Amino acid sequence: MLDDITYAQKQRLAYIDFCLLFKGSLCRIDLVEKFAVGLSAGSRDFNLYKELAPDNLSYDVKQKRYFQTAAFKPLFEHDAQRTLAKLANNISDGFDAIGDVQYPVEPASNLNVPNIFLVAKVVQATLNKFAIEIEYTSLTSGNQKRVIVPHSIVDNGLRWHVRAFDRKSESFRDFVLTRIHEVNRATEAKPFEGPDEDHEWNRTITLQLEPHPTNIQYPAAIELDYGMQNGMSEVNVRAAMAGYLLRRWNVDCSQNASLKGPEFQLWLRNRHSLMSTSNLAIAPGYEGN
Repeated sequence: MLDDITYAQKQRLAYIDFCLLFKGSLCRIDLVEKFAVGLSAGSRDFNLYKELAPDNLSYDVKQKRYFQTAAFKPLFEHDAQRTLAKLANNISDGFDAIGDVQYPVEPASNLNVPNIFLVAKVVQATLNKFAIEIEYTSLTSGNQKRVIVPHSIVDNGLRWHVRAFDRKSESFRDFVLTRIHEVNRATEAKPFEGPDEDHEWNRTITLQLEPHPTNIQYPAAIELDYGMQNGMSEVNVRAAMAGYLLRRWNVDCSQNASLKGPEFQLWLRNRHSLMSTSNLAIAPGYEGN
């Protein structure tokens, strides 16, 4: 039946599917406002969606909302990498399911792809402010169950992780999405577990980057690469994300620019800006004072 409907209606059905998967619910007015259609057209779209996937949604009369059911199975295919990119840029259309224009641009290779259904459960938890119990495999403690309160999904340039309050350590931490095996809803989030209390997430620091003083023969090339002004580039970054950025760009964070090798093209001039910042074990050459 999907092949017999218009492209515009297929877009709206994909949006319903997307919202049920990642938000857990939506109402008719969401569809009407998103696509600027009439209420009657929105009703027809929901009726058609129910005809195509009757077990995917249930209607709550009091809240006047459609909710995802336990038997939910996506009507459309939501590609993991493209969906994560759209979530990161606040694009919630679900159009991957019906094809986008293909441009001659080659993306970076990805060694890992998170499970899109687990990601959807994490996203629902962040939007609806509840804790989740996850089965997680870490490098230091292996496989175990943790209860976390997520507030953001983050692309650190190498992989996706979730920023969350960890009830075991009673602190905010990063959990790699591909290391999560199972997600189940737990209790409601408490006020001190919310993003407003994540001080490293909310604190912004400025990194002063310049061409490496000893590894680079022609610093003008690096200045062009990074759009530097007067031989330096200033980058504002969340304190919680600083270590990832410095590792991804191979920034020499040693005090005297002592790291050797062609991969170290940048040097951090103001390493003091990293004080009181965690997750710096991955910052090349950094040793806390």
